[in-house]
Amino acid sequence: MTALVACAPARRNEPAPRLAPIAIVVHGGAGTIRREQMTPERAAALRRDLETAVRAGYAILASGGSSLDAVEAAVRVLEDSPLFNAGRGAVLTADGTVELDASIMDGAAFRAGAVASVRTVKNPIHLARLVMERTPHVLLVGDGAERFAREMGVEIVDPDYFITPERRQQWERLRARPPADDADAAAAFGTVGAVALDRQGRLAAATSTGGTMNKRPGRVGDSPIIGAGTYANRRCAVSATGAGEFFIRNAVAYDICARMEYLGQSIEAAARAVVLEKLAAQGGDGGVIALDARGRMAMPFNTPGMYRAWAGPDGRVEVRFYRDED
Repeated sequence: MTALVACAPARRNEPAPRLAPIAIVVHGGAGTIRREQMTPERAAALRRDLETAVRAGYAILASGGSSLDAVEAAVRVLEDSPLFNAGRGAVLTADGTVELDASIMDGAAFRAGAVASVRTVKNPIHLARLVMERTPHVLLVGDGAERFAREMGVEIVDPDYFITPERRQQWERLRARPPADDADAAAAFGTVGAVALDRQGRLAAATSTGGTMNKRPGRVGDSPIIGAGTYANRRCAVSATGAGEFFIRNAVAYDICARMEYLGQSIEAAARAVVLEKLAAQGGDGGVIALDARGRMAMPFNTPGMYRAWAGPDGRVEVRFYRDED
């Protein structure tokens, strides 16, 4: 007797899975950014590097790559630029040294990695990702993070690599007297970050910084603290920049995502409520970039400016510095 095998009918014309609208947003810090102090040459250089960062991440998304790869690539571009307070170009501590912090979060897998107070790692954001992927931990600091970096074979540089003449001059002016111009004050807010959404609907966030100018050695701000300066889940991704202690106390990045989940707020409403109302009422200067699972963006800030750039499904890159450009 021949056995009868039941076969499911062939499915024809089955629609392909809907792909998410890819998007990426980057920031280069929020602070006192005034037109009258911005030379055309500096503005052009800032726009170039912000656009390069967006394009680096967007190329990965457009080719079907992950949001995690995209945010790391974008942040690495900004860490390598001397124009921002992250990696090369970071601000100096009270001892005249550089201490770097970074974090990254995979919203789809709900995992995160971070490093703080590293001094020789060329791209701290890469080391943060290795903490996430190669250890059971979330945060490594100082000598322990440096040792892990050597074990992982990441690129190590002399600490002097990070110190640019401009940062040294800012530090010397600040040491001599209270900052007399907005350029020195703005140095505290040059943190960089990125958020991205890939075709599979996965969100990711990354943030990197040198902290605040003339900070006490060992001080750690919000950038490497998951939920404060960086957060991502299946609903939203957030990267922050500003006065870190306020962002830590208010768990800013998490609060934005929680408002979406528990209050049903949109990404725009949640981000604005936290940055323009809650933080502003406490005197907490700064801003965020945020992205939801439908590709909707929010970029509120309560300072005169925030360096920001983005690209949506059409691939067109937009760059902004000031509030009135929106």
